[in-house]
Amino acid sequence: MGLFDFIENMFKKDDKLIDQYIKDDREYIKENSELRNKKVLVLGLSKSGIAAAKLAKKRGADVYLTEGKNITEDKLPQVKELEALGIHVEYNGHSDEFINNAKIAVTSPGIPPHSEIITKLREKQIPVISELELTYGESATPFIIITGTNGKTTTTALIEHILSKKYKVKACGNIGQPPSDFADEELDYFVCEASSYQLEMSPTLCPFIAIWTNFTPDHIDWHGGLENYFNAKARVFRGAQTPSYATILNAKDEKLLEFSKSVRGVVTPFLFGDNITNNSCYIENNEIIYKYDDYKEKIIKLEDCPIIGEHNYQNIMCAIICAKLVLMDNNTIRNAIMEFKAPPHRLEKIRTLNGITFYNDSKATNPEASIVAINSFNNTDVTLIAGGRDKNTDLTEFCEAVKKHIKTVILIGEATERFEENLIKNGFTNIIKESTMESAIDRGIKLNPEVILLSPACASFDMFTSYEHRGEVFREYVLSRV
Repeated sequence: MGLFDFIENMFKKDDKLIDQYIKDDREYIKENSELRNKKVLVLGLSKSGIAAAKLAKKRGADVYLTEGKNITEDKLPQVKELEALGIHVEYNGHSDEFINNAKIAVTSPGIPPHSEIITKLREKQIPVISELELTYGESATPFIIITGTNGKTTTTALIEHILSKKYKVKACGNIGQPPSDFADEELDYFVCEASSYQLEMSPTLCPFIAIWTNFTPDHIDWHGGLENYFNAKARVFRGAQTPSYATILNAKDEKLLEFSKSVRGVVTPFLFGDNITNNSCYIENNEIIYKYDDYKEKIIKLEDCPIIGEHNYQNIMCAIICAKLVLMDNNTIRNAIMEFKAPPHRLEKIRTLNGITFYNDSKATNPEASIVAINSFNNTDVTLIAGGRDKNTDLTEFCEAVKKHIKTVILIGEATERFEENLIKNGFTNIIKESTMESAIDRGIKLNPEVILLSPACASFDMFTSYEHRGEVFREYVLSRV
């Protein structure tokens, strides 16, 4: 039986019987958790660590949460809350008392796999999993997993928005709250943004639908190499035990297209007019088409899409395929897309002032992410604000995109000198250097371009606490100008 037949037959069943089956499954998991009366170690007083500790405690585990760093005063209420639930908490180090005899350890995404604590746990043969893996084993709700170097958050938010028109769904993971927070809610799907950090530590996770938006070099130091980074994401698609029912991936990416040949189950690619298969989503005559078997359906015109640029059209195609796989009708999908507003800091239109339109793309923390934003503008006078903490990735393609689409580059932050050197070496010399975000915006306004685009191609930590903070500073100052 093919995927589409399987899904159609599943949905033809009596809805009340399905609901009762899932309810019974949830109750069974609660009453028969393998965590009951086991010592569970949770690493990190992070959002996901706290959620994992609470879920493990609900399931009857003896929970020990260990934080390697000292904690700030604002964390004390969370510590007291956990201790009130009977969870043991320590900070400023990982003691043998907490580690010894643990049956399993749940790690936070920020702790690298080669860290001292992870190494120590592996030496003691204590299995280490992610909070995502924990939730998968302790919830009956099917997962829709979205991963990729760029585009994850927008795709996750869009899928939640569309599916919520018919189903009870919750966007979770990197986009907001950990899935552990919703493990016992009566949901139809988790729509979960998952990083390579989480997937590397999720050995048995088998989502209902797995989506890979794209793959470009990032987090190389964390994973210890590009192949390790790729394999961390690939794990969930290959399936340690069983494959996902459906895989959605970017067929324009040659590495992903080649990888798709090794994926079990049905693969539905999204692409831009090449290698169209029976099951695919693509753009033809400025319209997004969904094709399956011998059927070809026109879903939405590009001019009706509220988010612009090739990368956002890819995000929309991901969401369309996902919605079709759970049997949503075209009118509902189209109307939901037209209502959608992109998450902040992702090619977010802030305002138009005196003929200049300002876009906040602070989430572009690597050159590849900036390239897709830069490529969204054709035949337009664009001033680009870039720079920050350098990730030391190759800038050749970034410089080529700048030469093609950008009139002026304003550089800020620690990466200024290397970016300037590479731009000049690649033939682009219209460069201005500024010391603050505000002065960069002021200088850009004096140039009177059609567009001022913040797309840094760098991390934010030299001048800001996060990419969100950087984007907020940009937004607030732009809105303050009169």
